[in-house]
Amino acid sequence: MQDWLILLLKTIGLYFLTFIIIRLMGKSNPLKMTPFKFINYIIIAMFVVLITLNIIENWAFGMLALGVWVAFTIALDYLSIKSKQIHDIVNGKSTILIDKGKIMEENMQQSRMTGEELLSALRSKNAFSFGDVEFAVMESTGDINVLLKADKKPVTAHDLGNQVAPQSQPQTVILDGNVLDEPLSNMGLNRDWLYMQLENIGVSLENNFIGQADSSGDLFVDLFDDSLQVPMPRVKEMLFANLEKTHADLLSFALETDSNEAKNMYSKNATKLDEVVQKLKPYLLH
Repeated sequence: MQDWLILLLKTIGLYFLTFIIIRLMGKSNPLKMTPFKFINYIIIAMFVVLITLNIIENWAFGMLALGVWVAFTIALDYLSIKSKQIHDIVNGKSTILIDKGKIMEENMQQSRMTGEELLSALRSKNAFSFGDVEFAVMESTGDINVLLKADKKPVTAHDLGNQVAPQSQPQTVILDGNVLDEPLSNMGLNRDWLYMQLENIGVSLENNFIGQADSSGDLFVDLFDDSLQVPMPRVKEMLFANLEKTHADLLSFALETDSNEAKNMYSKNATKLDEVVQKLKPYLLH
């Protein structure tokens, strides 16, 4: 068999083998890896290259070395999940950089981190003054997470005592002008609903690049033609407006009728509807 054909077949085989190895080693973002895991990936890649180019002449020995390295990496990952002590040994521990607003200089020296690097990392977390930071920690991946002081945190609906509706993950229902039936079905919707929403906003399916539906029944679309302006969905706001209008109509009917029985009925129903509206208001307007 010719050398180039052997090289081609070996490359194809190792390509798929590498794909399987990466899947077995789990999902890892290269930017979020610990240094040890990153080096493991590099060494495995080097083994694959050396075997492919016949730099390791004995193919069986090369595959054995590759298998041992992969097996040890997977085993350490498994043991790290089962034991915190092994996890700390393999991946390292997090390091506190700021505690109670005080910069921990000794911990910074152990992490080989300068003051400018710390300030830069804080700015990336929207903390432009270290005086605004209550607590900062460097994770084993090198990422820095920041907890702002209580008076520097953004105000939330919980802080204001407001109730807001829980939100679920939006589903992509249109992609490249094609309808995705499975996400529609997962949300209890169908194509008829989708076509009606597109008709209401005055756009065609073919002109849609991406369309997403949220748990409130709103459809958000992005068009291929960027010159067209798409109105924002207002399903919840329209429902609240209709409830308010119905409440006002009931009060108006109570004032206009001469029948005491009808007046009492309209007033009673207006009061009940107002209670419902007040309960739904945080969910419809936030």
